[in-house]
Amino acid sequence: MSAVTQWFDANSITVINGLAYGLLLYTLAVGLSLVFGMLNLLNLAHGTLFLAGAYVAAVVVAPGGAWLSWVLALTIALLVGAVAGVGLTVATRPLARRGHMAEALLTLGISLAGSSLLLWGFGADVRSVPAPAGLDGSVTLFGDPYPVYRLVLIGFGLLVAVLAEVILERTMMGATVRAIVADPDIVRTLGIDTRKILYGVLAVGSALAVVAGVLGGPVLGAGPGLDGHVLLIALVVVVIGGMGSARGALIGGLLIGQVQTLGTALAPELAPFLIFGAMALILVVRPHGLLGRAEATA
Repeated sequence: MSAVTQWFDANSITVINGLAYGLLLYTLAVGLSLVFGMLNLLNLAHGTLFLAGAYVAAVVVAPGGAWLSWVLALTIALLVGAVAGVGLTVATRPLARRGHMAEALLTLGISLAGSSLLLWGFGADVRSVPAPAGLDGSVTLFGDPYPVYRLVLIGFGLLVAVLAEVILERTMMGATVRAIVADPDIVRTLGIDTRKILYGVLAVGSALAVVAGVLGGPVLGAGPGLDGHVLLIALVVVVIGGMGSARGALIGGLLIGQVQTLGTALAPELAPFLIFGAMALILVVRPHGLLGRAEATA
């Protein structure tokens, strides 16, 4: 048995955990990346949207994880996220000519206000979220038990990745989105109303963030500080992948998922530094991220 095989046998469950976590990060980060690529908007309220989704799950999902309650929680998450995305677009567009700092400060203020409201409404205790009924058990993988729900997270993340690839690369709408990322001025000269597309992208990106919070509830729970934690890691994912790149967000999410889980399992004292070390190393080699561009991200 080779050393690689022995290592994988010893760490296979940790690797799968990293895959599940990485795809959850991708679901959160892909909207953040596209919003920055299209609107040049660094949405620092993205983590608060994730936390809002986690609290939606904590409140709406029934103690036994009944499927109807899960469907209701996801529906509420989609609506809340879409409305929040449109609201963020309306709030930040007047500041577009004032540069990134003004928009970042506004979204930071919205994030802090939102976090305070959630703390006031739900308290400081960390709330748990039950997995959906029938998905709260485990299966045997590589000789060890593994939670079924985390396999569902992997499947959902892969579904989002496939849909993003098909929509962005194989549809007229996706071509328009990519064109706006590359050169919005030229797109406007063609008579295309970019505002509707920008509103739509921020609405979808925000909805994905809230949905990711709902889906991450059984794994991460819901409590104060979660918003800042996931926002920081999502920003690392976006920077590694390249601003405005959905494929880059996928690669970055998978990479950071492995770095985080393997680092925590094998070198817990170094785990907080490994994520930023990986980011720094990649930026030294690729200053604009793995799939980013110098002039405009894609």
